[in-house]
Amino acid sequence: MEDFDDIPLPPWEGPAILLVDLDAFFASVEQLDHPGWRGKPVIVGGDPHAHGVVSTCSYEARAFGVRSAMAASLARSLCPDAIWTHGSFHRYRQVSAAIMAILRDETPRVQQVSIDEAFMDVTPTAVNTEHPVRIARRIQERVAALGVTCSIGVGATKSVAKIASDRDKPRGLTVVYPGTERAFLGPLPVRTMSGVGAAAEQALLAAGVRTLGEMGAADGSLLRRVFGKNGEMMRDRALGRDCSPVEEDDTVKSVSNEVTFAEDLTERADIEAALATIAAKVGRRLRRKGLAGRTVAIKVRFADRTTHSVQRSLAAPTDDDIALIPLLHAMIDDIWLPGARVRLLGVAVSNFHADAVVQESLFDGSAFGEDRAEAAPLIGDATKRRDLLRATDALRDRFGDDTVRFGFELRNAGNTTGSSSKNVEDYK
Repeated sequence: MEDFDDIPLPPWEGPAILLVDLDAFFASVEQLDHPGWRGKPVIVGGDPHAHGVVSTCSYEARAFGVRSAMAASLARSLCPDAIWTHGSFHRYRQVSAAIMAILRDETPRVQQVSIDEAFMDVTPTAVNTEHPVRIARRIQERVAALGVTCSIGVGATKSVAKIASDRDKPRGLTVVYPGTERAFLGPLPVRTMSGVGAAAEQALLAAGVRTLGEMGAADGSLLRRVFGKNGEMMRDRALGRDCSPVEEDDTVKSVSNEVTFAEDLTERADIEAALATIAAKVGRRLRRKGLAGRTVAIKVRFADRTTHSVQRSLAAPTDDDIALIPLLHAMIDDIWLPGARVRLLGVAVSNFHADAVVQESLFDGSAFGEDRAEAAPLIGDATKRRDLLRATDALRDRFGDDTVRFGFELRNAGNTTGSSSKNVEDYK
């Protein structure tokens, strides 16, 4: 990393965006808390023998080819001497919160996008003229004092700052001055840009578009064919001229949880119990955030790795997972046939609008489909459900998630891989 402390810096004119990315965050916290693990390959993730995946890994493990989202079994074969842990997500949330407090101490214009990543708007003003690079360097020092490190990209736009943050890790500081965006972005492969997935990459390569510079100069009809209505937006990103703002409130769009099972589920009773358990976690997170949603969705990944999902609209917003359970059980019929082997299940709640009219019935008439009668919640009295949820939330907040369990939560106990994601909604 270049030392910016003792050299004169060119003046910065115009917007200044930082992307702060915590380096190998989960693994770094584990090494912080376990001094004996420092300098050794550490993998945070699920069990190698039970469909687990790598959540993250230390740079020592990455030297062996281990990467996030890799199958745990493959990671084990690449790095057999690695230290494995399922992780302590309460601890990760704690450290993340301390780091986000540092960022907000520098500026209120912070948009957290995951547990280990945030945008900041540090545009110089008439009142605050400090150079963005100096701010970035100070943030790195303050984060390092907590025992972990971060890499920072500095640019005039969010997309440039994001790409810059990945260029030099760990503890890198990459600066793209205003006016140099095309020179920085132009030679980079198209897949470098957020929003260019595998399918889009193949379509662009087939058309002879290999770099972001070529993507910025591509015919509009090609970009519309590849990206639909976002074609021109993606061109602007490739040219470094997009102007999406740092959204200070970072409005949560959905709250979700998913579980990968060590042994595939084939029995309906097991699937229903798992959905209820997952919904309980989602409900608790909704209540913690003060959110209630009008759309509920189920995600299913089968043993052949195909993934399907289904969603339903509710007549009124809710954070009541007990009331949702009958609907979730009915929805599974839309994407699962008896005997099909289920590897992963997920539940999501979204559409957080506060202006919905509360009705006696939680569900739209069509929520269960034309041929299904609306099922009653497991506990019919809404006041009793609310009191029960409030009590269990308080116990779990104080003593941990396993302090109290419903009966359905015991059915699949132990049949998970320990894998998890870094979705911001799951950790904020």
